[in-house]
Amino acid sequence: SSGINAEYGGASSICAKVCRDRCMSEWVFPEKGYDITESGCGYPSDPKTKKWLVDNIDKVFGFPQFVRFSWSTAEKIIDKHCVQVTWDDAEEDEENIPKINSFFKRVKKQTEIPRHRFYHEQGLSSLTEI
Repeated sequence: SSGINAEYGGASSICAKVCRDRCMSEWVFPEKGYDITESGCGYPSDPKTKKWLVDNIDKVFGFPQFVRFSWSTAEKIIDKHCVQVTWDDAEEDEENIPKINSFFKRVKKQTEIPRHRFYHEQGLSSLTEI
C-alpha cells in the first residue's frame, strides 16, 4: 500500500510542477514593469530565483502578488532589503509589534483556506472537489 501511495505522491508532484511551470510561463503581472523570464524555476535553492526576488523587490511594498510573502526565502529578502517600519503607537510596547511577514503566514487551525483569485479566474479546483 505504501508503494502505491508513494507513486501517487510522485505523480502528483510531477503534475504540480508541470502546472506551476505552465502558469509561470504564461503569467501576466497586473503590476507594471516585471518580467518573469529570468525568474528561474521558483524553488528556494535556485540562485536565479533568489536573484530575481532581490532584483524585483520594492523597498516599501515588497514583492508583486506573484510571490508568496510567507515563503521563508522571500521573508529573509524582505528583512534584508526592505525599509524597516516602526509604528508609533503609545498603546503598544516595541516588543509586541508584529513583523509585516506575520500577516502573510498561514494559520494552522484554519479549516478552509480561501484560494487566490487566480484559481477562480482560471476555473481551477482541488482534486478532492472534482
